[in-house]
Amino acid sequence: MVPDITALLKETCYRVFKRTSGLVGTELGNERFEVGAGGDISRKIDLVAEATVFEVLDEYNFRPTIIAEEAGIVEGHDGYLVVDAVDGTTNASRAIPFVCCSLAFSSDVTLSSVEAAAVIDLTSRDLYHAKYRMGSYKNDRAIRVSTPNSESSEFDDIIIGLNLSSVDPGSIMKLLKVVSKSKHIRQFGANALELCYLASGLIDAYIDLRGKIRITDIAAAYLVVKEAGGELYATNGSELDSTLTSSERISFLAVRDERLFAHLASNIGSP
Repeated sequence: MVPDITALLKETCYRVFKRTSGLVGTELGNERFEVGAGGDISRKIDLVAEATVFEVLDEYNFRPTIIAEEAGIVEGHDGYLVVDAVDGTTNASRAIPFVCCSLAFSSDVTLSSVEAAAVIDLTSRDLYHAKYRMGSYKNDRAIRVSTPNSESSEFDDIIIGLNLSSVDPGSIMKLLKVVSKSKHIRQFGANALELCYLASGLIDAYIDLRGKIRITDIAAAYLVVKEAGGELYATNGSELDSTLTSSERISFLAVRDERLFAHLASNIGSP
């Protein structure tokens, strides 16, 4: 019997945490295997985590179409489950404590159709989850994006998460004004978890203009941010949406509100 989808995603995340807790930063966890569907070398920790997801689905005889980082697309018939079993594998390989498992359930093949999501920090066991029109939570306590500091200029003290890994020179030039004007820039190395930090009010924006981010990386955190009151935009200023595939690559800006997006967009130039 399949439980509530959100409950199933939470249970799966906790199971992945348990199975991978002894692998982060270890030689066994770092053992390399073939290239996964996402195009990266799979490590032992990735394969153990993803196998755990499939194990839980089998226990409940739940058969969604799987869109996964390692396995690619596995056809099913009970909706769609987007799986990034380990986001931040490089961090995990060095025992840097910023690694997560990310799961999103959708009734259709678009990002905007995601209706339940869970992201678990695989080092702290903090669990972020959301359900469409039901809010976002961290360890079952409601979370919200940040609000402007009334004691300073609205944009003076914003903290911006920025993904610059393997960025091309043109994208660096686009971001030059944003970086030079911002007092607080951060890059932690796990996209879904960084977006959950945005949803929790710990950072105010997260930007990735590389055209390299996979839908599997952000599908769950997309809903967590939206249900926490945040917004996600494509680079053309439209609300972010995409087809749910393991091959799609996108750029985006995630922010606490529309005003901050307008501020950042006005400072993003042409290469």
